[in-house]
Amino acid sequence: MTELHNLTEDHAARRRAAKVMPNGVYGHQSAISLLEGFPQFIQRTEGCRVWDLDGNEYVDFLCGYGIVLLGYHHPLVDAAIEHQMRLADCSNGPGLVMVELAELLVETVDHADWAIFAKNGTDATTTCVTIARSGTGRRKVLVAEGAYHGSAPWCTPRMNGVVDEDRAHLIKFRYNDTASFHAAVEAAGTDMAAVIVSPFRHDARHDQELVDPDFARAVRRACDDKDAALILDDVRCGFRIAHGGSWEPIGVKPDLSAWSKAIANGQPLAAVLGNERFREGATKIFVTGSFWFSAVPMAAAIATIHALRDEGALQKIIAAGDRLRTGLAAQASSYGLTINQTGPSQMPLLTFAGDVDLMRADLWARTTAMNGAYLHPWHNWFMMAAHTADDVDRALLATDAGFAAVRDKFGAD
Repeated sequence: MTELHNLTEDHAARRRAAKVMPNGVYGHQSAISLLEGFPQFIQRTEGCRVWDLDGNEYVDFLCGYGIVLLGYHHPLVDAAIEHQMRLADCSNGPGLVMVELAELLVETVDHADWAIFAKNGTDATTTCVTIARSGTGRRKVLVAEGAYHGSAPWCTPRMNGVVDEDRAHLIKFRYNDTASFHAAVEAAGTDMAAVIVSPFRHDARHDQELVDPDFARAVRRACDDKDAALILDDVRCGFRIAHGGSWEPIGVKPDLSAWSKAIANGQPLAAVLGNERFREGATKIFVTGSFWFSAVPMAAAIATIHALRDEGALQKIIAAGDRLRTGLAAQASSYGLTINQTGPSQMPLLTFAGDVDLMRADLWARTTAMNGAYLHPWHNWFMMAAHTADDVDRALLATDAGFAAVRDKFGAD
């Protein structure tokens, strides 16, 4: 398929974009950081497939960087969107659907007693931090080194335009390192407002690392001892790991949690969920946005949560991820290549042993894309319920070409 992979229209669109937007396309969906072979623009989506401007078709394992959980154009979600759109979307006040969604989330998510809605993951994490400071009257927030919690000045991974004061009250620790965490708690002293932590370590350009339950319990105990907020950043993982929150399986409840990405199967929505301890803190802050009360994404979220339960979506996602991983392991072995597969099956990542500069990963992912499967070289992937066994097997034809290219250029291990 490599000979048929043409990006002529995509490149023309990039040139147009560069004239009227910084870097052409900015932020996490900029393809500048990816090598040749990846499209910048997507023309059409359906199920688990995407098509670029040149008509190239890909089995998609990025899911819009995690926003699609069930599949593109899921019929029940699309029906809910269409119905709510005919009623009202943005107006002078929210629709009743906002209350219905809050009720459903409180029913579904183990630790939640109330909900606040927004648009982006950054909205949610920032609101959580603000509520924690409001509820405790303190300033210090503990964050893991290298963790991504959004693009606001307090948490963006790039420091251009950021001043020291934006981060004056952040204290770093190493994920899963209890001693490092306790040192950060000691440094915060009596001014500790919160700890914000992801359900597992999913830093870009690194192997993923599942949470050690003992570490999670240590964080919970420290927050209890200090009367501080445990904030779980579930923006990336929410509903892909467990229905009731990503730490539900290990029995650790946060005080506040941030959600976005897949909760409305691609519609723009974020949520902050909290317990009674921080209800008063939440009532005292002012957060809002012109489109935060949009009813259509809320209707989509209700349909998504019901489909997640009723259709056994999580089981389908895990099965597809397991099938993909089994196939990748067999292929790498057949080419004499050593790979690491990390993270949960629902959010997998593949890296090559000794690939410090990521050149093997770049070549592998680029060749795979040119053969019809979209897998990122250094950001974790996402599985969706629309991935069937046939879709995974088709993608494995593309990944086989990627492994062959790596072996041919770099040799076997």
